[in-house]
Amino acid sequence: MPRKTSAKISNKQPDFETALAELETLVETLEQGDISLEESLKLFERGVNLTRNCQKALQEAEQKVQILLEKSGEPEEFETNEQ
Repeated sequence: MPRKTSAKISNKQPDFETALAELETLVETLEQGDISLEESLKLFERGVNLTRNCQKALQEAEQKVQILLEKSGEPEEFETNEQ
């Protein structure tokens, strides 16, 4: 018998941390694979929307940091762990 998902599906835009937590829950639910195809598609669609919102929030935060660094008159290079 398919298990009912506990993931809330909402149309409002949550803050970054809430969206990220909801994405984690959606992924866990989808990975279990014991929900209907229709429910999986709904959760996937919600996940895509949450991902877009998170990306937008990160871009806005990056822009704010750039503005603050430019206003301070001393833009600095941040070290990254990318290889």
